Amino acid sequence: MEYILIIIAAIFVNNVVLAQFLGICPFIGVSNKIETSMGMAGAVTFVIVLATIVTFLLQHYVLNPLGIAYMQTIVFILVIAALVQMVEIILKKLSPVLYQALGIFLPLITTNCAVLGVAILVIKKNYNLLEGVVFGAATAIGFGLALIIMAGIREQLALANVPKGMRGVPIVLLTAGILALAFMGFAGIVK
Repeated sequence: MEYILIIIAAIFVNNVVLAQFLGICPFIGVSNKIETSMGMAGAVTFVIVLATIVTFLLQHYVLNPLGIAYMQTIVFILVIAALVQMVEIILKKLSPVLYQALGIFLPLITTNCAVLGVAILVIKKNYNLLEGVVFGAATAIGFGLALIIMAGIREQLALANVPKGMRGVPIVLLTAGILALAFMGFAGIVK
């Protein structure tokens, strides 16, 4: 039951983008098309899950025993950067079209504060490895869900008759705010 609560809370209640406002850059930048959003969601999920495992192990078996837990942020950023490089190489080889579509946003996963935030939250919430992986995967799914929903809305907005002063960034930010409010409605489900 505890794992189900972690999953529901990470996807809906504490959605990393729409409730905690982490990872806004790729959320706004990549959410133009559903296909691109799905690719970014997959890449971020892969990076978050692997980063969660590696950072958990580093924290508990290297940083804490050596008494250098204060190096956590720097070590975690280096791990995330290495994992993103790995994803970039794999995508370039397996899916050049998706690699091109993600463009500059793929290396920006390294600086996506959602990835670092999940790694730090797993340690801060004192999760064990399995709980941390479940939390990381669910958070990544929540990120992907928000990204794909926003992409679907933006595809529809491209076809809509939006007033001239609201076209582009203003309507995107307004839509993101309304979507965030909708997700915050889930806050009463899990505490």
